[in-house]
Amino acid sequence: MADLREALDALLADVPPARLTESVRRLIEDYRSGRPADEPLIRTMVDATAYAAYRMPATHAAVLAALGQLPPIEPRSQVDLGGGTGAAVWAARELYGPIEATVLDQVPEALKLGARIAKDQDIAWQEWRLGEPVPAADLVTVSYVLTELDEAAQQALVAEAAAAARLAVVLIEPGTPPGYRRMLTARDQLIAAGWHVAAPCPHQLACGMTGRDWCHFAARVNRSALHRRLKDASLGYEDEKYTFVAALRTKDGAPGRIVRHPAFRKGLVTLQVCQKDTSVGPALVSKREGPLYKAARDAEWGDPWPPH
Repeated sequence: MADLREALDALLADVPPARLTESVRRLIEDYRSGRPADEPLIRTMVDATAYAAYRMPATHAAVLAALGQLPPIEPRSQVDLGGGTGAAVWAARELYGPIEATVLDQVPEALKLGARIAKDQDIAWQEWRLGEPVPAADLVTVSYVLTELDEAAQQALVAEAAAAARLAVVLIEPGTPPGYRRMLTARDQLIAAGWHVAAPCPHQLACGMTGRDWCHFAARVNRSALHRRLKDASLGYEDEKYTFVAALRTKDGAPGRIVRHPAFRKGLVTLQVCQKDTSVGPALVSKREGPLYKAARDAEWGDPWPPH
């Protein structure tokens, strides 16, 4: 993230925050509304710059965290559908190294700004609309895009992502109940197309979350001074809540998944774990269990459990 932060700081150093504030407020309202967009949320270069300052660090953190929950893979190419200014490419390269990357988006201003942020990095920036051909790649990412589409367009986008991916497809949405429901629908679609869910689910069956609960995770984002000003925030960090599904061509996944922050008491760790039998409930690990207890104390929300 340090490299992306430095690139953003360099880009935004001479941009007065007042120029971005109105666009940031509109983007926040649009993103939080959950309504399908009648037109692209990013419409001008000011919008694109506001988006980069306001959303790019959080999107990067969520994508990086989601990719980190996959089993070890070695993608050599990536296509980011609806990738805007390229946050998912920064995340994938941070994890996998300088893989060949293509960012597809319908907003030319976002692509131009993404290229400016990336500078001399070898990334292809291509204007694209749903229904147009998608180049094949080992890894296809779609982050925070489905929320902008109606149901038919969501299904079409997931189908295009699945058809283009050779190794893995990763879909990420806001960690809200509506975002979770979109992920369940996309998950069913991927399974029907022959993909195997690798994360976060440890199974291919119906989700075991019931009642008012929903599957989501959190990624810590350190805010820059400009980020705090634009969001009128006082804390130096925020926790980006996200939900996701990652699918592979091969059957390889976690034995179970920690789906909430671990709870600690003296000599006891309580983990909420999604299990292979679809149950979701507490796993108690006591100090008497030695190495497993130490692993439980080091475990975090989103980690596989038990550890490999």
